[in-house]
Amino acid sequence: MAYLFTSESVSEGHPDKIADQISDALLDNFLAFDPESKVACETLVTTGQVILAGEVKSHTYLDLQQIARDVINKIGYTKGAYQFSGDSCGVISLIHEQSKEINQGVDRGKKEEQGAGDQGMMFGYATYESENYMPLALDISHRILRELSLLRKENKEIQYLRPDAKAQVTIAYSEDNIPQRIDTIVISTQHDQFM
Repeated sequence: MAYLFTSESVSEGHPDKIADQISDALLDNFLAFDPESKVACETLVTTGQVILAGEVKSHTYLDLQQIARDVINKIGYTKGAYQFSGDSCGVISLIHEQSKEINQGVDRGKKEEQGAGDQGMMFGYATYESENYMPLALDISHRILRELSLLRKENKEIQYLRPDAKAQVTIAYSEDNIPQRIDTIVISTQHDQFM
């Protein structure tokens, strides 16, 4: 039986992506200055606020607030009119030292015996529908948002775009699971007022 398959992607300015990028930047910085760092951190963003939380064991000091602000500014949240700006948002750090219980499960005498302090379960699959082995609908959604981001940063033709956007693509498949056509594309984006 033929069917439709939909995937959605969010842009770099979507709150979920902002949070991921801040958490990634914190991890990258800890590891850059102390490769033995143990980092489990999460980020929450909302209008005008960023909350950093988690556990860290490291021999380095980082200005966590400045790292978060730099990420937000790089994404493009630099105007007060957005109600979220890297220069003016509140950044609350609730990051504390890794607990002894988790650390005892991680640190071992030999590096090759090191344990994992926390695990997560994910699932996914690879497909030949696209060059990067992602489902075609997701690959197209990603491409649309990359192009939208380039147009926003270029700031020539379309000057009213803001960083938060979503793209959703629905593909029609044949009975033998082969993509036949794009059924629907939906794009939504933050924007300034315009005529």
